[in-house]
Amino acid sequence: MKLNKIIKTTTICASLLTVVACTDNFEEINTNPNGITPGLFEQDFNHIKGGFSPMFNNIQILTPPDLYQLQQGLNSDVWSGYMATPHPFGNLNNTTYYLLDNWNGTCWETAYKNIMYNANDIGNKAKGKYDQFYALSLILKVEGMHRLTDIFGPIIYSKFGTLDTTIGYDSQEEVYTQMFSELDIAVAELTKRVDAGEVSVFVSTDESGYKGDYKAWVKFANTLRLRLAMRVVKVKPALAKAQAEKAVAHKFGVMTVNADLFKIVSPVYTNPIQTISVGWGDIAMSADMESILKGYNDPRLPVYFDTSTEFPGQYKGIRTGIAMASKSDHENFSRVGSVIKTKEITLMTTAEAYFLRAEGALRGWNMGGDAKSLYELGIAASFDQRGVSGAAAYTSNNTDTAIDYVDPKFPVNNATALNNVTVAWDAAATNEVKLQKIITQKWISGFPEGQEAWSDYRRTGYPKLFKVLKNYSGGTISTELGVRRINFVVAEKAGNSGGVATGVAKLGGPDNGGTRLWWDVDAPNF
Repeated sequence: MKLNKIIKTTTICASLLTVVACTDNFEEINTNPNGITPGLFEQDFNHIKGGFSPMFNNIQILTPPDLYQLQQGLNSDVWSGYMATPHPFGNLNNTTYYLLDNWNGTCWETAYKNIMYNANDIGNKAKGKYDQFYALSLILKVEGMHRLTDIFGPIIYSKFGTLDTTIGYDSQEEVYTQMFSELDIAVAELTKRVDAGEVSVFVSTDESGYKGDYKAWVKFANTLRLRLAMRVVKVKPALAKAQAEKAVAHKFGVMTVNADLFKIVSPVYTNPIQTISVGWGDIAMSADMESILKGYNDPRLPVYFDTSTEFPGQYKGIRTGIAMASKSDHENFSRVGSVIKTKEITLMTTAEAYFLRAEGALRGWNMGGDAKSLYELGIAASFDQRGVSGAAAYTSNNTDTAIDYVDPKFPVNNATALNNVTVAWDAAATNEVKLQKIITQKWISGFPEGQEAWSDYRRTGYPKLFKVLKNYSGGTISTELGVRRINFVVAEKAGNSGGVATGVAKLGGPDNGGTRLWWDVDAPNF
């Protein structure tokens, strides 16, 4: 991406939120008496359907790619250990923990303009009248907005769209509580319609791979509940267990085959990472990916990354948080491979569902199977999803571990391997070692969705990632722990300063990248 584009200031202010509330009667005010009437417009639910497309297309921004890069590519995709950039960007940026406000506002702005606004609008029009659409909007809302609260912590949620001069923030606990309730509503509504044999009215509007299938949407909602349940396991263990078991015990259950995975299908736009990596050369394989995938002789490696053009036949990653003189120093290391050369964006995999259940079983929850079996099913599902063979041999490998990272051009960036666990399940291992195996394989299978991987890393500390060599945070972010959140956005501080103050009060620490979120507690995993 061109530097003059990437430093553009992103904005959103309280006035946007107020506008949402002020336009509830927009159709009435703007009705053309000589044009189509509201009654005619409501035929085939056209007054509702239009709000779904912006939600689908902006959970991860499909276009333009430079906005995806700001939304996720230069924060969670890097902090998760998935990818690294060869671009110095002045060496003072997110990769060296010098958090750039004019980069990091995009995820906030996108979520409110496209997810919250449209969810609110659909709810106003559909709730109590067309509840199937309301249910579907709630699932998309939770999918989009849990990502935002997992970035910032407290956010505007329950008070979105109000007319208050100051719009207060909900604590992350309050947000999660509401999200679990919204999933209750959505699952109950769609399950009722499946049981009644109702023909879906969402087919032409559905931009996922589900083609309007209500049962598939329920499975996704249940798996989303399972994900959120595991997120809170260290701060609310009883709640986590109850929500996880509810998800698995539902009559339709969670994702079990790869046809269940949740993806956005675009007839036009390719995955933006393709442009950013292959086209611009701005993102590439990380040193962590090289260390782990090469160490395990992982058959998914050639699907995830291309070999280096500078070192033919070799997969070469870049270490994050290093001093860079020029983009050309690492520009021709391994770029992202065929996994992103598609018009689909996968946001939740069936493999993730199995790994979540494996962790739940490890914790003694009723997950419909034991930890070992569910762990191995997760690996098998990932191999199947990526179209590679050899899952059985890979799963039984009890010798290979991660390898040391070597920068062939700058030895100062070399690092000793951190992940010392093998792939094969070991019944005699401690729960901590078993968890490391589960999360490491979950991390591999989830590529390239860095937002979820970053959240898992913050929650568990796995997989172990190489530390940055250059930390320019001024002491606010620990080199050992890495970035824990993003600062509240500048435009909010200017336009809704009182609201931001409520968010800081509920954050439980200073508004910087080193403060842990509500669920990110400094406590043992077991």
